[in-house]
Amino acid sequence: MIRLPKIECFTTSGGVKIYRIPCEVFPGFVAFAHLLFGAGPLTLVDVGSGYGHSDEHLLAGLETVRDKFGEKFQVADIQRIIITHGHIDHFGGLRGIAQHMPDAVIGIHSLDRRVLSHYEQRVIVATKSLRFYMQRAGVNPDDQAELLMWYGFSKKHVHNFDVGFTMADGDEIDGMRFIHTPGHCPGQVCIGIDEVLLTADHILPLTTPHQAPERITSYTGLGHYFESLDKVARIPGYELGLGGHEGPMRDIYGRIVDIRRSHEKKLDQVMAIVNESDGPTIQQITDKMYPRVEGFHVLLALEEVGAHVEYLYQHGDLVVCNVEEIEREDNPALRFIIA
Repeated sequence: MIRLPKIECFTTSGGVKIYRIPCEVFPGFVAFAHLLFGAGPLTLVDVGSGYGHSDEHLLAGLETVRDKFGEKFQVADIQRIIITHGHIDHFGGLRGIAQHMPDAVIGIHSLDRRVLSHYEQRVIVATKSLRFYMQRAGVNPDDQAELLMWYGFSKKHVHNFDVGFTMADGDEIDGMRFIHTPGHCPGQVCIGIDEVLLTADHILPLTTPHQAPERITSYTGLGHYFESLDKVARIPGYELGLGGHEGPMRDIYGRIVDIRRSHEKKLDQVMAIVNESDGPTIQQITDKMYPRVEGFHVLLALEEVGAHVEYLYQHGDLVVCNVEEIEREDNPALRFIIA
C-alpha cells in the first residue's frame, strides 16, 4: 500500500479550517479531499475515486481529523459535499462515502451535473465521442479497442446520484467564492475562501493539468483552459493554493505563468513536427511527442496532443490537407499541414 502524505490543516484569515485529506485514488496516484470547518455547515470537498483503497483512506482521514486534531464531529455530521469537477478521481467515491453522511447534500457545477445525475448515459455518449475522435486521429482499429478498455476500466462501479444544488461562476455561498474554470473539465470550479484558493485540477504545483480536445467534450479544450487561467490570474489576493493533487502552492500566479509557458512549448512542438512531416495525423504527432508512454497514458497523450492540434487549427495555424479523402469517406483520419 502506498505511503500517503500527512493530513494538514490550514486556517484562513477569516477562521475557516481546511483539512487536507489524502487518498490513493488509483494505484500510486494520490488525490486530496478537503474538509471545511467554519464555511457554513460541515462541508467535504471531493470524495476520491471509490477505487481500491480510496474510500478506506478518506474515511480513516476523517477519523484522524477527529481523533488526532481534536475536532468534535462525527462523519455523519457532514451536511454538504461539493464536487469540484466531474472526473472520477474526485467524485467516484460518492457511492461508498455518502452512505456515511445520510444528511449530506451534493453540489456540483451545472455543466457537470449530468455526470452525477445521468452517469450511465454520460459514459455511453462520451465513449462514442472518444471512438469517433480516435478514428479522426488515425488510431489503428485494434488499438482503439484497447484504449477504450483503458478508458472504461475504473468507471463500472459508479452509478447515478441526486444533485441537491449547482454552482455558477461568481456564486458566493457561506464565504466560499466559486470560480468556473472550464478546460480540464467542463464544470471545473475553483473555490476561494479568504486568501486560500482550492484549485482542484485547474492549477497544480508540479503537473501541467491534462487537456483533451473539445471535439470530445464541450467546454474542454486548450482555448477554454487558457481563458480560465487568465480568469484566475485577474483575481488578486490568493496567497495559498490547495490543488486536488500534489502539494500546497505558495505562488498561484507564478504557477499560472509556468503552466501557460508549458502549453505554449507544446504548441511549438506540434508546429515543428507538422512542419517537418508530410501531413501527419494526430496519432503520428503523438508518437513523436510521447514515444515511450504505455497503458492508460497512451490515451492521455493522444488527448493532450489532440487538444493542442485543435487549438492550432481553431486559430488558423494548421489546416487539413486531405480534403478529397474527407469528402469521399465517412470518418477518415485528418492530416494537417502548416497554414
